[in-house]
Amino acid sequence: MAETGGAISGSDGGVQSLERAFLLLELMAEDGGEVALSRLAVDSGLPLSTIHRLVRTLVARGYVRQLPSRRYVLGPRLIHLGESSSRTLGTWARPHLSDLVDSTGETANLAMLDGDRVVYVAQVPSKHSMRMFTEVGRRVHLHCTGVGKALLSQLPVSTARELLERGGMPRRTDKTVTDPDELLALLPQIAAQGYVLDDGEQEIGVRCVAVPVPGGPAQTAISVSGPEGRVPMESVPAIVALLQRTAAGLAAELREDGTRALSGRSS
Repeated sequence: MAETGGAISGSDGGVQSLERAFLLLELMAEDGGEVALSRLAVDSGLPLSTIHRLVRTLVARGYVRQLPSRRYVLGPRLIHLGESSSRTLGTWARPHLSDLVDSTGETANLAMLDGDRVVYVAQVPSKHSMRMFTEVGRRVHLHCTGVGKALLSQLPVSTARELLERGGMPRRTDKTVTDPDELLALLPQIAAQGYVLDDGEQEIGVRCVAVPVPGGPAQTAISVSGPEGRVPMESVPAIVALLQRTAAGLAAELREDGTRALSGRSS
């Protein structure tokens, strides 16, 4: 969760305004990218007048956009920065995904929450001639993908429900869960066990095992996917262990990289 306004009240005026603007952007992202100013006031603890002033500046710079409903969404300029960041993240994560492919023999993916969808930012394909393939940059629904459900399990229930209602839950196969209440009821169990399966919910005959990346940039998840015949249920515990180890390594490297950047040391 982003820090509240009280944690930054001691900064000088210019830095304080910058920190508060970043706080509002982070809170908007946590709420799925669309929010009312009154919600920002509650979540941030900042006066509504301060939020109005900061949001006007963000709108003028293209980082936030106002909808006809008077709610606000992340703007195109911020999305452009995010796309650049996701490309960098994907390049950096590829060695970790390659290790997963070497260990499991199946395709490994890295994905991030992108509004009410999940976007694939990196993939290393299996070496098998028949393999799973998803275009990097492809945006898919949250409810029927392993990475999507892993990401939903890390969100407050109210936020997860809002994203599902906004994005819709179309049926992809006869195994797709299309009732939001049914899926939301599963999220606490997914969060507790630390992994989730997509068992033919997106594509018939495909099994995907996914885990969230703890402390990752925004909301991030990794997965391994392949044909059911090559990813039998008895192999899932071993794949989960590999995924969780990789996710922990990714998160640790992100923290170390951030510490080096803040201290001025080279990476």
